[in-house]
Amino acid sequence: MSFNLDSLHKKLNYQFKNLSLIKLALTHRSAGKIHNERFEFLGDAILGLIVAEELFKLFPDATEGELSRMRASLVNRKVLAEIAVELDLGHYLQLGAGERKSGGKHRASILSDAVEAVIAAVYLDSGLMASNLLIKGIFKDRLQADAFPDQQKDNKTRLQEYLQARGLPLPKYTVSEIAGQAHDQSFKVDCAVVLMDEVQTGEGKSKRLAEQDAAKRILTQLENEP
Repeated sequence: MSFNLDSLHKKLNYQFKNLSLIKLALTHRSAGKIHNERFEFLGDAILGLIVAEELFKLFPDATEGELSRMRASLVNRKVLAEIAVELDLGHYLQLGAGERKSGGKHRASILSDAVEAVIAAVYLDSGLMASNLLIKGIFKDRLQADAFPDQQKDNKTRLQEYLQARGLPLPKYTVSEIAGQAHDQSFKVDCAVVLMDEVQTGEGKSKRLAEQDAAKRILTQLENEP
């Protein structure tokens, strides 16, 4: 394989100790019996784990459904192929003659698989911490809270926009209970929407927080419906 390893290490911001790992990671199955498909399998699992962990920390109030959608928006062929282009991985790929002639180094499926294989190579070379740093580096601005503007909106706003987009009436909030002394009260608020037969009740130390909790419960149910 003929490529400048120093250049590749710089692009990845990682120096391989075992060069055979990165060479194998960049060897497509068209190039021979020993290729990177097993690395792709491992890299996909590592990438999913690291991205899931980062999203979990970035969005502590997001539901399981929201986190899954955000992860899917990052861990997919299109995004991985874009990252491969940014890293110029196509230049380093070892392809069979047929794939070279047909433009395999530009094919999204090959490029995205190569990114996963490189992640696995880093993991095998130095462990999970190193692959964690690699993923955070190559995803850069993609793995930031402001890359998901919808998640910056509060739950009441998101629920209102969800209903308005479907031409439906706005949710109705009703305080159902106030407990405790004036300096330490807790509130329960019912939220009703036309899409659901039953109200959802939110709780909080203020009416506003209880409304937000109720809206979140409604959104969770709506988003989990088939």
